[in-house]
Amino acid sequence: MNRANPYNVMRQYGESGDIAEVLYASPHRLIQMLLDNALDRLAVAKGHMLRGEVADKGSRIRGALMLIGGLRSSLNKEAGGDIARNLDLLYDYMERRLLLANAKNDSEALSEVASLLTEIKTAWDAIPENVKLSYGTR
Repeated sequence: MNRANPYNVMRQYGESGDIAEVLYASPHRLIQMLLDNALDRLAVAKGHMLRGEVADKGSRIRGALMLIGGLRSSLNKEAGGDIARNLDLLYDYMERRLLLANAKNDSEALSEVASLLTEIKTAWDAIPENVKLSYGTR
């Protein structure tokens, strides 16, 4: 992964994020924040979808798309090798599923993307502290 640029993360993180936390967060924490916020937006989008609140649903899905775009832009496909390339393909798939979910009111697609993001977040959260430190991501 590239080191996440705090300015880009702030832009992707949006109004709901704590700007001070973004400015002082480690690169590892910035990715956690993007994942957390994307998952939050998907959960809220699903509620709006189930209640028929089209504009709010679309807004939350767009927000999740922006956050996934932020995650995708942080990938370093050269240094990250197969893992980064596979994540890029997975993020692309998620973006396509979210566009479909929005267009067709497909709550299962929202759940699928949330499940995939949860798996990535679980793996990201499990990175040992010594690996974070060796990568400069305290």
